[in-house]
Order: sequence, then structure tokens, then C-alpha cells
Amino acid sequence: MKKATSKGTLWSIPVEPIAAILIVWCACAYAMPWEAASGAPRAAGASKKIPVILDTDIGDDIDDTWALSLVLKSPELDVKLVVGDQGKSLYRARLIAKLLERAGRTDIPVGIGLDPKSGDGRQSAWIEGYDLKSYPGKVHRDGVKAIIDTIMQSPRPVTLIATGPIPNVAAALKREPRIAERARFVGMHGSVRLGYGGSKNVSAEYNVRADPKSCQKVFTAPWEMTITPLDTCGLVHLKGAKYRAVRDSKDPVAAAIIENYRIWSKDKKQAESRSSTLFDTVAVYLAFSERLVKMEKLGIRVTDKGYTVIDPAAKIMKVATEWKDMAAFEDLLVRRLTGPTVKP
Repeated sequence: MKKATSKGTLWSIPVEPIAAILIVWCACAYAMPWEAASGAPRAAGASKKIPVILDTDIGDDIDDTWALSLVLKSPELDVKLVVGDQGKSLYRARLIAKLLERAGRTDIPVGIGLDPKSGDGRQSAWIEGYDLKSYPGKVHRDGVKAIIDTIMQSPRPVTLIATGPIPNVAAALKREPRIAERARFVGMHGSVRLGYGGSKNVSAEYNVRADPKSCQKVFTAPWEMTITPLDTCGLVHLKGAKYRAVRDSKDPVAAAIIENYRIWSKDKKQAESRSSTLFDTVAVYLAFSERLVKMEKLGIRVTDKGYTVIDPAAKIMKVATEWKDMAAFEDLLVRRLTGPTVKP
């Protein structure tokens, strides 16, 4: 390209207008929904929202209830489907459906996962008397098929957020391997350098240990993968003023979280003073941003005993290994959960 002359022109075109155009162009590029440097999505307008599916074992640990609520409060995300995973699927579907009703988001379909038995869990009292047939939105009896159809029919790549053991996802890959070409996987899985509670001893983290074979299938599929292991997600709690802001919120979704937490918790004093560990909320965050965590590209191998081992020969994925600013994440979590629910 010809250089500007001393008179401030480029091929007789004034340099100043060119500079102004470049500034505007750069600003627009910076506002695009994907960060060029890291591949992490950024907030964007309605047309640029990230299509997501949430696959969750809601109803076991309470953190899945917090995670689903965060999904509903995140304007970057366009929720296409929520599916219960890891058995007890009717119980999980009822929890999902009632929370979606509470949020005013019955436009979101509910999927019943594999093994739809009548088992329940520690949040059963919250859905006592709730009939899934009363859900105004769509209920997919075959949640695995719903995952496949949602991904394959989407005009844009789908982000599949998984916050529990993943037999649904493994089954979907077996039925239709091409979903890995049209989706990326973001999960709360594993223990890389730290274990539960920040222990220096790595753990066989539950979401992996509960079904290592499914994780092996999912962790070797040819899709882009991002995970938050215990190294980051296992450190997140809300306490003090941050917890009280959620506990005392009049927002219907925040209130539903606390109602469920009080039912679920065996320590009633804790339920009034601090959260449990909010593992799954970090996976939801990674679906739209990576700014507050250190990401490493690591080969991760899943062992038959449920450990996630760093192995250069294994599939390379992005791993959130450390926090840059966990306090800022907690602040974001509080703002989102006590703020308005995203409307369709």
C-alpha cells in the first residue's frame, strides 16, 4: 500500500476520514459476539445470542438450580432446550418445568432424559403436586432425540452446557455423531491440579466418576470443548452481603433458588447465611465469557476410575485452571440472579 504523503493523503484520499472509518470498524469488530483472541463469546444483541442447550442433573446437588437460573438471567444466551440427565428424569423434568414457569419462560422446551424412572431427590417437596402435563410449553419425551434435533436443525452452532454426568450426551453422539460438527461442549467436569475444596490432591470428580464411559465418549468427540474442573468451580461460594442479596431478593427466580435451597439443605443455618459450592454456575459463565479465569489448552484423558488426567496425547481442550478474579465472578452472579429474567 502506498504511504501517505506529507500533505496527509493516501492516493489523494484524505487520511483523516480513513482513520475515522478504521476506528469505527475496530469498535464494531470488538463488539462482535466472539472474542478473536480466546474464542470466548461476548455479550451481543438479540440476533447474536448464543444458542444453548442445558443438560443437567438438577435435583441432586442444589448448584444445578443456581446454574439453570443463571442461564435464564444471561442475556448472551438463547436457551433452546433444557434436559434432565443421570436418571430420575421425570423428577428432573418437573423441577425444570416448574422453574421455567416461575421465570415466565415456558417458551423453552423441556426434555426427559434417559432412564425416566419415578425416583426423586432432596428437592421433591418443591414440586409436590406439580404435574408435568400442566407445563404450557413443549415437553420432549425423548430428551436425547431433542438434543440431536435441536443441534442438527439450528442454523447456527449450538453450545451444549453440561452440568452433571452425561449419559444423554454420549447417547446423542452414538445416535448422531454429526452433532459434534455442529456444536461445542462446555462442561463442569474433572479435577486437574486441585481437588474438592482446593485440596492439592486431585479428585475423581463426581460428574466424571458417576459415568466414566460416557465421559470418555464425549471427551474424545471431535467438537470444541471447554471445561471448568474443581480447580476453579470448586472454590465458588456466596456469603455475607453477596449471599443476603440473593436470599432477600423479591425476584421470583432468586426466590425459587432459596426456596429449593432451604428444602435441600441439611444445615438450615447454612441456608440462611451462605450458599453451598456453586460448581455449575461456572460452566454457564464459560458459555459466554472467559475473562475472569485463566484458560489453558490441555490434553485431558478420562480414566476408567473417573480421573481427568493431563495427557499431551489426548484431545486438546480449553480448561479453566485458575481464577483471575473470583470476586468479580461472584458479583456478576449476584447481579444476574437478582436482576430481570431474559425474555424470549
